Amino acid sequence: LLQDLQDEFHLSYIFISHDLAVVKYISDQVMVMNQGEIIEIADSDEIYRHPQQPYTKKLLSAIPKGWHRGA
Repeated sequence: LLQDLQDEFHLSYIFISHDLAVVKYISDQVMVMNQGEIIEIADSDEIYRHPQQPYTKKLLSAIPKGWHRGA
């Protein structure tokens, strides 16, 4: 539904989630926060393929094994 609304009305929105699979699916850009501070902002594909910050790398390493980051 959110993706349909975004496509139809050219909306931007902030989606806050701990579910990285969903974030990857619906996001064009991702912002990673740690203790209330923004530590990394990049295109979704870039964050998932080439994370720069150690905290981002740690988050991505916690994704369940059955989920593929490049999918």
